Amino acid sequence: MAPPHLRLSRHGTLRFSRFPCQVGKAYAPYLRNFLKKLIVEVESIHGEVLDEIYELYADIITSLKDDQFVEKSMRVHKTITFLFPDGCIDLPSCPKSRKLMVPLQCSLNMLEGDTGCSIWPSSLLLSEFILSFPEIFSNKSCFEVGSGVGLVGICLAHVKASKVTLTDGDHLTLANMRSNLELNQLSTDTSLLESYEDPNVVQCVHLPWESASESGLSAFVPEIILGADILYDRSCFPDLVRILAILLNRRKSDSSSRKESTKGFTLDTKCNTNDLNDLTAVTSKGPVAYIATVIRNIDTFNYFLSLVEQANLSITDLTEAKMPFNLLPYMQSYDRSNMRLFTVSSKA
Repeated sequence: MAPPHLRLSRHGTLRFSRFPCQVGKAYAPYLRNFLKKLIVEVESIHGEVLDEIYELYADIITSLKDDQFVEKSMRVHKTITFLFPDGCIDLPSCPKSRKLMVPLQCSLNMLEGDTGCSIWPSSLLLSEFILSFPEIFSNKSCFEVGSGVGLVGICLAHVKASKVTLTDGDHLTLANMRSNLELNQLSTDTSLLESYEDPNVVQCVHLPWESASESGLSAFVPEIILGADILYDRSCFPDLVRILAILLNRRKSDSSSRKESTKGFTLDTKCNTNDLNDLTAVTSKGPVAYIATVIRNIDTFNYFLSLVEQANLSITDLTEAKMPFNLLPYMQSYDRSNMRLFTVSSKA
């Protein structure tokens, strides 16, 4: 039998009422798990989840504050271990042990208002891409939007990006991010100019997209912009594309650093058959953004594409051409088949 607040009409439509507080504790675990699975299943087939369902789910989460829910929302420590395949020992990002272990403090509850402290699948794909093609990022100034737990930034530091700037619009997420950087023996700084000039320090910046301005972004001149799982809320797309356009239309007067960054690296052909010149060409004509995402709703994604076109930006799907190594073969819940990797650059 359906719980009291869920009723199936004669036409097969789910009817919703507000969450009944008087039976909250009895039904909370079932309702929470049911709605979470429903949301994940619908999004996985690119369906559209009704706002009513999201609101009901939010009501359940915010209405109950008992010990059971507090315990489930506690942060945990996880270690992401990237396993490099045979033949990659000469790859600059590959440790001698062929294992790169990244300890992280994170939340296990993606849908419970703690999204910034969760490990999202696309951040794993983008991290694999960085580690598989370190020549793209080595000695480059990199800037990530929506950095979350900081995994991408840690991988950028590992491949020796010259400057790493991580940003997020949530102060609690930034605090957790800094903790994760310190867990990985990286120094952090929240000041604007000093850390940006120090390649040994990862810069953490509070950057709400809606209030970001061109003058506020003037201190940043990145060669590479990155983003993972940032295409989920269409109401944020105009601000996101505006930020991308500002950063991608910057030009450095001196391009010598780009040329220098490709020197001294050789690829083991057993490990990677892609041509190095082809890999680095995308950054030779100006800044470029790499965005890893799951396309949950085709209409939402098409809206993003329309905004990209209006901003005079070009977007290219790299998923098939530049698929990174599978560095997480043990992670059964990590499915790369529904993820895409795009580059965005300025047409100017």
